[in-house]
Amino acid sequence: MPDIFNSEKKTKKQTRGSRSDSASCKISEHRNKKEMFKLMKKKHSPFSAYADYPEKVSFVNEDPEEKIILLLRRHPVTNLNWVIAAFFMLIAPFFFFLFPPLDTVPYDYQFAITLVWYLITFAFIFEEFLSWFFHVNIITDERIIEVDFHNLIYREITDANIDQIQDVTTQIGGGLRTFLNYGNVFIQTASEVPRIEFEDVPKPDKVARVLRELRVEEEQEKLDGRVR
Repeated sequence: MPDIFNSEKKTKKQTRGSRSDSASCKISEHRNKKEMFKLMKKKHSPFSAYADYPEKVSFVNEDPEEKIILLLRRHPVTNLNWVIAAFFMLIAPFFFFLFPPLDTVPYDYQFAITLVWYLITFAFIFEEFLSWFFHVNIITDERIIEVDFHNLIYREITDANIDQIQDVTTQIGGGLRTFLNYGNVFIQTASEVPRIEFEDVPKPDKVARVLRELRVEEEQEKLDGRVR
């Protein structure tokens, strides 16, 4: 009799031990995942157009446990048009007063016109830079976010969960895009906004591959019951 009771106690202890082991495994898995993201974080230039696991980056309505996988902007070469326009705007005042009828304008008026012109020029440069810098596409381990920055007082944010992604298509057209490896990524979703577009982003094929891998991982988490 004592031997039987002893064996039952041992069985109960083993059961409790296995439960505690499984719980500790889940906790350690969560910790390992957080540590893994910390290790993968990289230092990128704040003006980088392609930043994987960026440090010190956050966005509006970010969840505490959400991890940023990719931060994307339009390829820097897309700024070439407004940079060239800004260059000609900067040198234009040197030629304003060489031709009639502006050559007869008094010096004081010439200075005022030049000052106003440069104010307009710098406002144009500032707005175009902000439009590029804050127009970002973000991929996290839970969702995709597109931030359309129109001006200082108006922006539009579109997001969709990873498990809502239905199809991912890349588009690279033209010699320059092929040479510099940038293009568009079209994401078909089951959310309120059926299509999200990442325009002129670097490495579009790699971006699409990351999205597909995240979608597969999300489906596996659902099967394993590990969805947050």
